[in-house]
Amino acid sequence: MCNNCSSSHLVSSTTLASTGPRIHEKADPNVKTTVKEMHEYGKYLTSVLPKFIQQFSVYKDELTLYVAPNALLPVMEFLRDHTNAQFKQVMDVCGVDYPSRANRFEVVYNCLSIRFNGRIRVKTYANEVSPVPSLTGLFNGVNWFEREAWDMYGIFFTGHPDLRRILTDYGFEGHPMRKDFPLTGYVEVRYDDEKKRVVVEPVELAQAFRNFEGAASPWEQVGYVVLIIP
Repeated sequence: MCNNCSSSHLVSSTTLASTGPRIHEKADPNVKTTVKEMHEYGKYLTSVLPKFIQQFSVYKDELTLYVAPNALLPVMEFLRDHTNAQFKQVMDVCGVDYPSRANRFEVVYNCLSIRFNGRIRVKTYANEVSPVPSLTGLFNGVNWFEREAWDMYGIFFTGHPDLRRILTDYGFEGHPMRKDFPLTGYVEVRYDDEKKRVVVEPVELAQAFRNFEGAASPWEQVGYVVLIIP
């Protein structure tokens, strides 16, 4: 699970003709897609799916498609099945937290086309109450990825067959990758030598916690709340 999704994702080993993409018969790992070809491929996808793709961007050799949550399933199905795409694998599902936005979470899908030796990124958005459709019906491998995003960020995926925590312990409160989550957490887990078992206790550390009350946005810090242990 990554927070910034900074790994390189080239679109594919695809060259474009005026009427659409002209695909290499064999994927050549030594052929690098140019920025111009990425722009042309982004325009092609947008023209084919004008109702679903809101926009696309090319930045640092990476092609990204931006879609609304209700457009995620048709776009991902197209990328998986279309002859000029063949993105059969979702290699990762990432969450990114932008607390100042109305839809604070970005959900990022990094897709791989083995047929054309290429990658593409798809982004959608959500918040604490608006869900994202699960892709488990299209890609079996996203099951645990979506569970990680739920566990770390609280992003809810509708239609997931088993959406429960996967990284944190049983009874964990909150979602630790959110930027307003306390750095120390709320509880600590330790082994009690007297009780001869693992115990869960409230954190007892004299540390300044970030205070967001009264701020214009959830991420605008207005001061510190200092926890003093008597």
